[in-house]
This record gives sequence, structure tokens and C-alpha cells, in this order.
Amino acid sequence: MTDTDAEAATARSTRTGHPGAGQRDGTPAPYWADLSPGTGRLAPRAHFQRGGRRLALGGTWSFRLSPAADAPLDFLGSGGPAQDDGDWSPLRVPGHWVLQGHGVPRYTNTAYPFPIDPPHVPDANPTGDHHRTFHLPDGWRLPGTVLRFDGVDSCFKVWLNGRELGTSKGSRLPSEFDAGQALRPGRNDLAVRVHRWSSGSYLEDQDMWWLPGIFRDVTLLEVPPGAIGDYFVHASYDHERGSGTLRVDTDVPALLSLPELGVHGHPADQALPLPRVEPWSAEHPRLYTGELAPASGDAAPVRLRVGFRTVAIRDGRFTVNGVPVLLRGVNRHEHDPDRGRAVTLDTMRHDLVLMKRHNINAVRTAHYPPHPDFLALCDELGMWVVDECDIETHGFIHADWAGNPADDPRWRPMFMDRIRRTVERDKNHPSVVIWSLGNESHHGANLGVVAEWTRERDPSRPLHYERDRTYRHSDFYSLMYAPVAEVDRIGRHEEDAPAETADEPGTEQRRRRLPFLLCEYAHAMGNGPGSLTEYQRVLESHPRCAGAFVWEWIDHGLRRTDGSGREYFAYGGDFGDSPHGGTFCIDGLLFPDRTPSPGLDAYKKAIEPVGIDIDPDVGRIRIRNRHDVRDLSHLRFGWTLETDGVHVAEGELGVEPVAARRETDLALPALPALPSGPAGETWLTVRAVLAADEPWAPAGHEVAWAQSRIRRAEPRPAPGGHPRAPAVGALDEHTGQLRGLGGVDLMGPYLDIWRAPTDNDRGMGDNSVLRRWRAAGLDRLVIRTESVERSPEQVLVRSRHAPDGLPHGLGTHYTWTREGDALRLTVDITPEGPWDGLSLPRAGVRFTLPARHNRVRWYGKGPGEAYPDSEQASRIGLFAADVASLQTPYVVPQENGRRAAVRWAELVDPVTGQGLRVETAGSGRPFGLTVRPWSSEELEEAAHPPDLVPGGRLHLHVDIAQHGLGSASCGPGPLEDHLLLPQPWRIELLLRPLGTGGPS
Repeated sequence: MTDTDAEAATARSTRTGHPGAGQRDGTPAPYWADLSPGTGRLAPRAHFQRGGRRLALGGTWSFRLSPAADAPLDFLGSGGPAQDDGDWSPLRVPGHWVLQGHGVPRYTNTAYPFPIDPPHVPDANPTGDHHRTFHLPDGWRLPGTVLRFDGVDSCFKVWLNGRELGTSKGSRLPSEFDAGQALRPGRNDLAVRVHRWSSGSYLEDQDMWWLPGIFRDVTLLEVPPGAIGDYFVHASYDHERGSGTLRVDTDVPALLSLPELGVHGHPADQALPLPRVEPWSAEHPRLYTGELAPASGDAAPVRLRVGFRTVAIRDGRFTVNGVPVLLRGVNRHEHDPDRGRAVTLDTMRHDLVLMKRHNINAVRTAHYPPHPDFLALCDELGMWVVDECDIETHGFIHADWAGNPADDPRWRPMFMDRIRRTVERDKNHPSVVIWSLGNESHHGANLGVVAEWTRERDPSRPLHYERDRTYRHSDFYSLMYAPVAEVDRIGRHEEDAPAETADEPGTEQRRRRLPFLLCEYAHAMGNGPGSLTEYQRVLESHPRCAGAFVWEWIDHGLRRTDGSGREYFAYGGDFGDSPHGGTFCIDGLLFPDRTPSPGLDAYKKAIEPVGIDIDPDVGRIRIRNRHDVRDLSHLRFGWTLETDGVHVAEGELGVEPVAARRETDLALPALPALPSGPAGETWLTVRAVLAADEPWAPAGHEVAWAQSRIRRAEPRPAPGGHPRAPAVGALDEHTGQLRGLGGVDLMGPYLDIWRAPTDNDRGMGDNSVLRRWRAAGLDRLVIRTESVERSPEQVLVRSRHAPDGLPHGLGTHYTWTREGDALRLTVDITPEGPWDGLSLPRAGVRFTLPARHNRVRWYGKGPGEAYPDSEQASRIGLFAADVASLQTPYVVPQENGRRAAVRWAELVDPVTGQGLRVETAGSGRPFGLTVRPWSSEELEEAAHPPDLVPGGRLHLHVDIAQHGLGSASCGPGPLEDHLLLPQPWRIELLLRPLGTGGPS
């Protein structure tokens, strides 16, 4: 169906008063609420400059906001709005008016921000009138000129010099109009009316801020006679012969030139065999640059970038160029904390460079086609792309899917319009390897029609759609947020049949032959996600698995300042918007300002394209090349040896160029002799780094690493003499807690089992461990000191911590002894009563000390924060930071900043050198270390980071273990191995004053 066919069909249904197409009294609906995808538009085509000049129309426009859709049309003609009309003000285009002082942004996850009354929208429909004057360059050819809008949210009508050109819906898709007859030499007046809500809004419920406006480029394109209007590159690769075939379909006769391949003036529409070409892949994005010249006329040639590649599903595996590919991906919304979805080219490139540097090789464009320049960058830098159509009707879940447009034939023209504009715009990008029909729109006949058209138009790419559990229209079996164990079952073809296919043998047999794609997983909300390494190892172990995409790339916070001028990032409800999705838009691997979160570091480690296994017992290093295409010749491997974090030696490993998906074993390098006698622990670290500059990173950039302990530390001998109890006055005689340590005003210890809940602790719905923690009273323990027993050798403090009204509790024994210039503290924690398998937040103790001791040095895992199911991204070493730097500034304050496997830590006043050293005692286990300028209670109460104000004391948390992170904010909780189930715990510490006279 063409654009004209779709518009005519909708117009016929509107004239006849078809239910849902017009008003309830039978009169035609206004264009913003009818079922037409648009009027007056040109047919969709590929994104390129059409052989003539282009005039960018971004910049400062005049703007007026009206509360309803039928505001006066008094700004269309020559001169536009009156100069003295106070209703008009300057507005940046591309941009969103709600981010420039006109109205407020609104965020919802699933709920529509208007009544479910399709296709109608409320009378209160904020409408933005835009006007700008531009001058046409001298000699511009008027006939055939195209006016292009790359993105307008959500519906608009356009006039040029007072003449209506047309209307359009489909916010994240281009709309082109014939401007030639309305255009005139010299001065021109362009007027655009944009409606916040339209019938199209029912197809755009995509878990994001609702941000109206002209948010992508507006461009005027000169079209010389004979210019190429559209083309479709078919560039396949034969992996068995190393050859390519090239054909370019064009709307006018054209000649193809690819100088690198010796092609000059070949008829574009004739298949051209090329005996030797280099294929395009995300790992090696080889592009050939050429031209497509019209066979007649004086239009300039069109510049081509051709990538040869063949995408296929073979034997249930997703392949490119004959090789199985594993997608290590992210879902990416377009977002900028100041500009919303009006992202710049620099921002797009920055995103892709960050992805490449963190080993990400795939993007799902959630949940709409991105700016076209983003795909050009994916072609250039190398990224597998799942290109998703601008369709999501998730809000109908609140109506039990009644009225869902996906199964209503009256909406078919709008569905078809959106897939056509997606496919036609993006068809020439080699990076686009999968078309996605949309997201979370349940199921329905319209999806089948969309799939059928797409397969016919472009049989070279497979299709994806997750929410229809029959998978009739998808070439992938796809799920969201499946637990690790379920992914493992799916990989082994042992999953249960979906209810929708259980009674349909043919459908179920087809589904079981499909490759599996985890299109969303590891919800990156707040502190998390956890278990990324476990997911990745399962995905790598099963040929059926085509990969997975973390939800999502970036937090959607919008930059604001509070009354004191302190900056923070806003989320749903912060603008007075209701209904709203609260903090659920803060769920990315990047903070809103594009600072990587610890979750991105954890993901980089989990998806390393090189596996390095060091086995000192057998003297072997195994190198696994996890690349799908590339050998390891682009990397060099170095090693370092450290004892207690101090550099001992370094060298290079000679690693052959191991082929993709192959491995090799190396002997351990010749290491220097280590000193005999008591010594610290020694670690060998092997790193794989870039041997030369890449377009996305310089030489020396670390791609992968591994560590192994070569020698354990030998316990230091205890000081001679008999153990002694701490001096009188060091401990409170009633509680047995410290009153001070040497010259350090150290207070504690206090039992520490609570943490400021993470987003994943809060969970979604019933999947909330926080709800169980609160029900068990873990946030309101009451202490009872049972006894303080003093002897010449030690002080023993017995106490019990338990919640009001409940029988369970925790018995604690604190045993103090003096050991040289230090105090030795042994903490025994014993669960008492019926805990019923409840996991605890943490098990540890906390202290407080003056805030001036704010320089922290530690030996353990670092440099970043680490939790039981995310600490794989941290390595053993010697690190230092101030307390402020130890905090992770999550947009929503929560538990953060823990360093794992700490052997010792020092907190020092940088002015006086005085401070505290905490270290493991004897054969005690390494501990988790957290140092904050505020308490856990203050952290929990804060809604935004500016709510946290440092006090006069530091809060030092030392734990033996914590509950894992998981991704239960929208997915599974931590794996069983990462639950903190009640058990007896022991913590053994030495507390040593620094720069003071001793522990008394």
C-alpha cells in the first residue's frame, strides 16, 4: 500500500463515519485525531541528499503555545506573527518546547497520560505554533524542492508562504513535502503547528518522557532535474568464495562507481559480481566509498558507503557472512539531560565511542528509529543494529488490551505507514541487520500485515517481535528479563512451550527452531544490575542464543537546579506531572550527563571479547578469542606482578593471532624470584590492550584483563606477651563500645545489617525483597545489652538485636583484646529464632569518626564499587581516594560505594596525618568497606543527591557480606549464591590508630 493508498482509505472511512475514524456524531475527526498517518507527504525513501543543495532550517524560531488544538491560524502568511505580540517568544529548533520554559515534560512507563479513548485525545491538547523566515540562496531551483522534517512529536501541519503542504504523524520518522510550488525566491515564511497529543500518540507509549516539538532537523532540499530520488543498495557477501555481489535499485537510470574495486560507470541496476571484497562486520566495519550518478540531467552524484554482508538464520543460528554472531547489546533511547531527544551528532558519536570502549557490539533502537546520523555512525564505527519501528501500545494493558490498535484493521494504514518509513529510510545501512516490528503491543493482525510487507520489501534481514508468544511474525524466539536458569533451559531447547503454541504443533515446532534473543534483560536501574557475568557465560555456552540487550543505555534524568542552585536530575513527578512513572526512567548504564555508572564497568567485564584464564598451579594462561569475526592480531598482551599492591615486575606475552572463537594456551611468563620468608600476597595481572589506534579508542586501551593470586600472604606473628584487655576508659562500661582510639574520636561498633534500599531491593510489584525486609523488621532493630564481661585478657560484650513484635533476632558477641599498638575486635553474629530463609541486606558493623579523616587508602578490590554479583569488574590493588570520590552519585540516592575484598584500609586527616587503620586480623576474611559523609538513614530518606548534606562525622561500614544486586526493579533478583541467608558470621579486625600515641 502506498502513502496515497493509505491516506485515501482512511479518508473514505472518515467520510462514511466509520466508528472510531471520526466523531461520535458522524462528523469527520480533526486531522490530529483521525486515523490517517498524514496528508500531502511524499512517498518514503532512503535518507540522503538528493543531488542538489541543502538549506538547514534549524536555529531560532518564533513560538506560541496554546492550550488547545484549534488555536487561531493567524501566523501563516507573510511576516508571520506580529512583532509586538507578547504571546510569541524565541524557541530553539530542533528542540522541545517543554524544555524551554513552555509547559512541563511528563514521564510515564506504561500508562497513557490521557484517557484510553482511541483514537480521541482530550480537548486540553497543548499546541505549539512555530514560525521562521528564511531566505532562499540565489539560483535555487524551485521545482521539485523537498521540505523534510526528520522528527516531530506527535502530529503537525505545515504551511509555506501561507500555503498548506500537509500533515503528518509518526514522531520518530521523517516526513517530506513538495515545497516547490509554494516556494519563492528570496524571503519565505515557514509555519508549523505541532500538537502534543494525537491519535498517533496511542502508538507511541514507549516508557519515556512525552516531549513535544520539532526535535530533529528541518531541511530544505534542492532537487535538480534527473536527480536520484531513492535507491536501495543490495551488497551481499559469499563467505565461501570471499566474493561480493552488488546491485543498486534506483528510481531513475544511474551509473555506479566504486574506485577501490575498479568499478567505474557500471549500470547500477545490473548485478555486479566482485571476486574479492572485504566483508563488513561490527568488528571490522569495512566500507567502500563510491558514487551513484544519474545517467542524465545535471544533478550531482549521490555519495555511497557500501558494506558487503549477508545476514541469515541457518540451522537455528543467527549468522552474518556465514558466521554465528553473538549480540552483546544495549537498548538505547535517545536522550540528553538538557535537550531531551534533540540529540546532537557529537552526542551520538560520544555514545557509540563509549559503547565500543566498553565492549558493546549491538544496539536495539528502543523503541523507535534513531536519528539517521546515528546509523551512519554505526556503519562507520561498527555496531550491529536492531532497528525498531515506532510502534508501542503498552498502555492498553490497563484496559486488558481491549481496543488495542494492533488488532484493529482501522489502524492498519498507520501501522503500515510507520514500518514503510522505517524500512525505506534505513534500508541502505549495513549496520542494520534486524528489523523489529515494534515493542510491547501485544498481538494482532496488523503486525502480521506489517511483517508480510517487510519480508517482501527486504528479504535480506530477519524480523524481530517479542510480545506475540506465537512468534508467527518473528524470526527469533525472544523474551524480556528471563532469569539465568531459564536462559540456560532455552539454550538447551528444554523450555516449556508457551500457552499460545502448546496446542499448535506446527507453530510450536517452528518456534523451537528459532534462535533465541533476550531483547531486554539486566535492568540497569540504580545500583546494579547484578549477575551479568553469569548471564553472559550461559549465552556463550549455547549456539541457539543470539545475544542479549541490557535495559538500558542511559538514565533519562532532566537537569534542574534546586532553590540553592544545586544541580540534580529530575524524574517522573518532579515537574508536578501526574500520572507519572516516578523513578523508572532512571534505569541506564550511564548517568544522565553520560558519566558511566559502575554497571557499565561491570557489563564491560562480563562481555569481554577475550577470555583470559590464569592457572598458576599448572603454569598456564589460556587465551580465548570470543570475537565472532576478528582474530587477536589487533591486541597485545602485557603482564604485571604486584605484591600487596606494589609493583614488582612486568612484561609482554607473545600471543599468536588466535582466530575468532578459538583459544590457545601459553606458559606462565618467567617471573622473578619472590623473597623467602614472611611476605605479602602476590598477584599476576594479564591485560589485553589495543596494539594500535582504532577510530573509537587509542592504542593501549584496555579490552580485557584477568588476575590470579600467585602467592598468599603469610599471617604476621602476633606481638609477644599475654593478651591484654583494652585500657579502662577506651570502652564504655555499660555498652562495651569504643569511646575513642588513641587520638581518634572513634565511636562504635554498631551492628549493621541494613542498607539504604537500592532500586532493585525495592523491586517491581511482588518481586520486592525490601517489602520482606520491612515486614521482618530489619529496619527497626532494638538493642538489648546482655552483659559486659571484663577479664585481664579481654572484654566480652553480649547483646541481642531484634525488631518489636517479632520473635527472631541476632545475637552479637564483641570480643576486645589488645594486640601491640592495636585493638583486636572479633564480632560473632548468630541468628536466633525463625528467620524462614529470609535474606538479609548486609552483615557487618559500623563506626563513626570525625569528618576530617577524609583521605582513604585501601588494599583490596577497586577502584570502583563492588557487590557480590558485580565485583568481577574490580581488581585487587592499592587504591586511594577522598571520601567524596568514594560515593556513587546515583540519580536516586541508595546503597552505593562499597569496596570489596579489602585487606586493610586507612582513613587519614590529610593535614595532621592522624587517622585509623582497619585490617583483617589473623586468618580473618577480607571485608567490604564503605565510607560515607552521611548515615544510611539519611541516604535512604533522600530523593535527590542535593538532599544529602555532609555532617561532622564519617560513617565507616565494615561488612563480611551483603545481599546481591540482581535486577528485580524489572526482572529477577540475585542468584541464590548471592543471597545473604541467615547464618553465623564472624568478623575479625585490627583497629590501629595512625599518627597518635596508641590505642588507649
